[in-house]
Amino acid sequence: MLILKKQIPNFITLLNLLSGCVAAVLAVQGELSLATFFVALGIFFDFFDGLAARLLRESSDLGLQLDSLADMVTSGLVPGIVMCQLLSRSQSSSESSLDFFSNDLNWIVYIGFIITLGSAYRLAKFNIDERQTDSFIGLPTPANALLILSFGLILEYHPHSFLVSWIENTYVLIFVSIISVLLLNAELKLFALKFKNLKLSENWYRFLIILISIMTLIWLQFVAIPVIILVYVLLSLGLQHKA
Repeated sequence: MLILKKQIPNFITLLNLLSGCVAAVLAVQGELSLATFFVALGIFFDFFDGLAARLLRESSDLGLQLDSLADMVTSGLVPGIVMCQLLSRSQSSSESSLDFFSNDLNWIVYIGFIITLGSAYRLAKFNIDERQTDSFIGLPTPANALLILSFGLILEYHPHSFLVSWIENTYVLIFVSIISVLLLNAELKLFALKFKNLKLSENWYRFLIILISIMTLIWLQFVAIPVIILVYVLLSLGLQHKA
């Protein structure tokens, strides 16, 4: 029973990895909405594996490494593939799945994988950075993954949004990819949604971002995701400046 208890957090982490594997296959096939669902499911498991480890007091170096490997697929590889798909679609009116082995494939499409490379570098730094226990240095890979994957949702479910013309622009997508890598690895202190207690005086900014997220999701639906990420970064920078 003790061995089983110790493996519960790792099992949840493996569910994150499994979700990422399914999402990667779907992303290659051009099923961006379904891929986003499985990435969101993987991020859900990613949150609860750490929570389970703390509740069961079963944190380990193995769990830390396994968590990063799972995140590399779910929040690193998948958004890279999705950006490749978006870049491909920005150069064509077709929404068919991307054939990475086609002789007609424009090399620009592969720029999307800089997100995967930036995510790998960020995750490697996280494992050896002792400053990131109660906060993050740079944008967390799950937040970045949701930002990138939200573009596919906006194209499908909000075709009349003002963001669509930007998402369909190759140069904008390249710019977003570069900014994404910079945010992932920037020396920016961003707060984590970890509650040590429920005191409003100590957690007001956490409650605020949750409230803003709920309100904007109800109001803007999937368009809210980039807005929430932007507000999160700006609020974190405001707290850092105030400190």
